[in-house]
Amino acid sequence: MDLLEIRKEIDRIDTQMVELFEERMELCRNVAKSKIESGKKVFDPDREKQKIESVVALTHYEQNAVGVSELFGQIMTISRKLQYRLMAEHGIVEENQFEEIPEIKKEAKVVFQGIEGSYSYAAMKEFFGETVDYMNVKTFRNAMEVIDEGKAEYAVIPIENSTAGSIAEVYDLLMQFDNHIVGEQILKVKHCLLGVKTGTKDEIKEVYSHPQSFAQCDGYLRKYDWKKTVMENNAVAAKTIADEKDRSKVAIASRYAGELYGLNVMEEGINDNKMNSTRFIVVAKDKKYVKDAKKVSIAFEIPHESGSLYRTLSHFIYNGINLCHIESRPNNEKNWEYRFFIDFEGNLRDEGVKNALSSLQQETNNLVILGNY
Repeated sequence: MDLLEIRKEIDRIDTQMVELFEERMELCRNVAKSKIESGKKVFDPDREKQKIESVVALTHYEQNAVGVSELFGQIMTISRKLQYRLMAEHGIVEENQFEEIPEIKKEAKVVFQGIEGSYSYAAMKEFFGETVDYMNVKTFRNAMEVIDEGKAEYAVIPIENSTAGSIAEVYDLLMQFDNHIVGEQILKVKHCLLGVKTGTKDEIKEVYSHPQSFAQCDGYLRKYDWKKTVMENNAVAAKTIADEKDRSKVAIASRYAGELYGLNVMEEGINDNKMNSTRFIVVAKDKKYVKDAKKVSIAFEIPHESGSLYRTLSHFIYNGINLCHIESRPNNEKNWEYRFFIDFEGNLRDEGVKNALSSLQQETNNLVILGNY
């Protein structure tokens, strides 16, 4: 048999496979109708395991067994997605209990971690305006506690930096507290060299800042033989320079910090990566989202087995949803198992989002909607 004849035979078999696939999916519609009437769940892992084992047993070669297992795993995944969609059309979806609001009120009490002049302070001002009523606390946990106790309505907390990556502690705190993301603010990081008003660069002998800022400005700092003194954060560094009034000492911090503490901006944008930005989340106690929210954040756990993450992510593909970010954190209750945090585009009113979340509710463990913003 020559290549052309082989290809014709493959085309013939593929045509049959499509016809059989459509026939199978029609039967799946009937399965969905039955489950709608009986109230049974769509996902039956034991049934699917038995099914895959039975079709694998029909193969004659070991290499085909792996392919058949993967093929039927995909077919059953597609079948489930069809059933979820049909159930959603009949109003069988998980209620998310989030309330839609017109906008986030800017006259509320807001808490941030750090001191005045920090990047968190700047992000808060950018989001809520210059006249915001605020309070500050020492740690991210303190900020979450303040919201949880109702002492402030919103908290502004950094969650991710484009250079340094995600802040693991904040992801863990989102699971420990029943607080929700209602907004975000992306702040471009522009580290400034700050000194006293009468100081000059020629007089500099020592620079204060946070270790991360030193690392982000390494290329700039290597040009000078300045002593580096580590501080708790950049705003503290700026305040210390203002208090000491020493012309030989400078700080690396934001322009906000320089203006707040009356320092001179000797040079701006000294960080090596000019695109460096930090993403801050705005957190509230209540389950609310603004009408035009465009991003959803969720967290969930999945079984520690081959293909479980792949199958989970396929629900986003099926519903035409674009993922923005995926993060994993260890599950403290089970060694070597993980909790996944995912951000994706969409609004809780969208049919595709409703369908994806309903599917994930049945196929993951401890699904939590962290917010829509």
